[in-house]
Amino acid sequence: MRKPVTRPAPLIWAQPPPPPRQRSLGRAEIVAAAIGLADEAGPAALTMKAVAARLGPYSAMALYRYVHSKDGLVDLMLDAATAEIPLPAQPGPGWRADVEELAAQTRQMTRRHPWYAALYHTRPPAGPHLMERLEFMLAVLAAQGASTAAAMTYAAMIDRYILGSALQEAEEARMSREHGLDDEATLRSAMNAVHDLAAATGRVPLLTNWLAHPAGPSPDEQFSLGLGFLLDGIARCLAGAGTQARSDTMGG
Repeated sequence: MRKPVTRPAPLIWAQPPPPPRQRSLGRAEIVAAAIGLADEAGPAALTMKAVAARLGPYSAMALYRYVHSKDGLVDLMLDAATAEIPLPAQPGPGWRADVEELAAQTRQMTRRHPWYAALYHTRPPAGPHLMERLEFMLAVLAAQGASTAAAMTYAAMIDRYILGSALQEAEEARMSREHGLDDEATLRSAMNAVHDLAAATGRVPLLTNWLAHPAGPSPDEQFSLGLGFLLDGIARCLAGAGTQARSDTMGG
C-alpha cells in the first residue's frame, strides 16, 4: 500500500498575519529564539518544543498561533537571516564587484548561521528579503545585457556555488568537532596517520607527497578562486550575448 504523500505547509507569506503580541511573546521573538537555537545546536535541534523552552514558560502550541507550523518558522528564519545581507539601492558600475560583494556578504551570513545552507532548499525561497536579494542580482546581470531567463540561470548558478560551499564548510566543521579535529595537534596526528596509509599502498605518490607537506590556499582564497572561475564563464556568455544583440541590430 502506497504511503500518502506528505505535502509541505503553505508558505507563511500566504497565511493570515499573526495575532497581537501576548506578554513578551510575538513572531519576532519566536524567530530570534529559533535562530539562536539553530546557531548553537544546528538544524537537527530545531523543534517547536525546544524553541518554546528557550522562550520561557510557553508550550509549543503557543508558538503555532504566530508561525502556523515548523515550515512556517523555517520560512521566517531564512528570510530574517537573508535580511542581514546589505543590498545597494542599485547596481554599481562594475557587475563583477557587485556579485563578489554580494557573495562575500552572503558567505559571512552563512558563517554566522551555519544552518542556513542546510535549510535553504527545504522551503521555496519566497520571503520578501530573499526575493529582494535575487532581484538585485537579476538587475546586476540584466544591466550587462542578459535576458531575464539568462540572468535567472546565472543567479541560480552563483547561489549554488555560494550555498554549496557554505554547506560543505558547515559539515566539515561539524565533522571536525565530532572527531576532535578542531584541535591542531589532533588534526596533525590524523593527517600523519592518513599519510602513512597512503604511503603504504605505494599507488598514490602525489597524494602521499602532499600529505607529507600539506599546503594550499585558505578556505576564503579557495572560495574567491572558484567564484572567479564561475564569473569568468558568465562574463564570456554576457559578451557573446552582447555580440549577438549587436549583430541582430545591424541585420548581420
